[in-house]
Amino acid sequence: MLNISDIMQTVNMIDHQHLDIRTITLGISLYDCADENINSCAKKIYDKICSKAENLVKVGCEIEREYGIPIINKRISVTPIAQVAASCNGEDYSIIGHALDDAAKTCGVNFIGGFSSLVHKGFTNADKKLINSIPKTLSETELVCSSVNVATTKAGINMDAVALMGKIIKRTAELTAQQDGLGCAKLVVFANAVEDNPFMAGAFHGEGEAECVINVGVSGPGVVYKALQEVKGRSFDVVAETVKRTAFRITRMGQMVANAASERLKIPFGVVDLSLAPTPAQGDSVARILEEMGLEICGTHGTTAALALLNDAVKKGGVMASGHVGGLSGAFIPVSEDEGMINAVRKNALSIEKLEAMTCVCSVGLDMIAVPGDTSAETISAIIADEAAIGVINSKTTAVRIIPAPSKKFGDTVEFGGLLGAAPVMKVNQAGCSEFIKRGGRIPAPIHSLKN
Repeated sequence: MLNISDIMQTVNMIDHQHLDIRTITLGISLYDCADENINSCAKKIYDKICSKAENLVKVGCEIEREYGIPIINKRISVTPIAQVAASCNGEDYSIIGHALDDAAKTCGVNFIGGFSSLVHKGFTNADKKLINSIPKTLSETELVCSSVNVATTKAGINMDAVALMGKIIKRTAELTAQQDGLGCAKLVVFANAVEDNPFMAGAFHGEGEAECVINVGVSGPGVVYKALQEVKGRSFDVVAETVKRTAFRITRMGQMVANAASERLKIPFGVVDLSLAPTPAQGDSVARILEEMGLEICGTHGTTAALALLNDAVKKGGVMASGHVGGLSGAFIPVSEDEGMINAVRKNALSIEKLEAMTCVCSVGLDMIAVPGDTSAETISAIIADEAAIGVINSKTTAVRIIPAPSKKFGDTVEFGGLLGAAPVMKVNQAGCSEFIKRGGRIPAPIHSLKN
């Protein structure tokens, strides 16, 4: 039972500390939309999404009004399209991409994820068609998000897929050059992708999921930052306990919203993803939390240790507040979406190499990073390979969302607006790696993957 103190504390977190529900994401299975004719398949997909998600935005807005809790995004994730379209004729899957975009607009959601492919062990013909359709699809649609899983701890790293994705990212940037390569902001390359992630751009509705499911992603970096200001100078034991208690309160709110949405939509509740998701707004930054622990600026020595504490404490606190915690769950470090990260990059305190080290202990990976437009496809592939290796060896999800901004160079800035923010163009190591990428094949799974 909530008391007056709990209620007032939550109201204060919403009003002054940027507490919100980042997203309600409706996952929808599209397996029954398969059809030999790609146009028929696209129509079935459009019809099913519009039928299942017709009340999603309406219900989200009702919950916002009744509970006074901001719900920033209402989103949809679908079965990886490469699996649904496997029986389709034709080579161009952008037809289905347009159906997804049209359905998302009809339903009024912010994004739709699932123009995706899982190729960690190899390609099917459908996988190749989908991946080759990504640049065109992301350049011609507004709300469609895409992801490709190139590695798992169990299978190792598909280096042929890694090499291909470097080229796909470059092509996507070229086709959206007038928007500073915006298409790449809607494309994620994963290792160990999860099936119930509610966050974009990497959300898809996994094969182990129900017909439909409601997943909720919470937020709250500003709340954690404020809480740590109250324990300034105290030991790390106190810091960890403070973060745990705060994450518990944030997640309880997410669980309440998830239950309400599930009941009203008559769709099963899936998970609460308790990731700390920053925004470009002042006071809503993961980097500022790390600095509040005693770092002069995010990126200096000690940053990785501070992030490890934060990520672990968030999970420990959040897991006690929900019956089902899933998705990615931890702390995100997207550069363009975090004003503290942006500040650290501009002051040359935070490099791609340091961000890579930080991804060993946080949720996901190198996220919303802009690099010079002349960065080669091979270099981008090598960055993906490094990040995939971290995920595979550490049995965790890692990812790369990188934007080779056309005509931009180190020190420039690209502007995306909204939650995507603005990204300072970061310096990339100029030493060659093309011979490494050209080898192809698979990097074998680590020995600790043999657990059966």
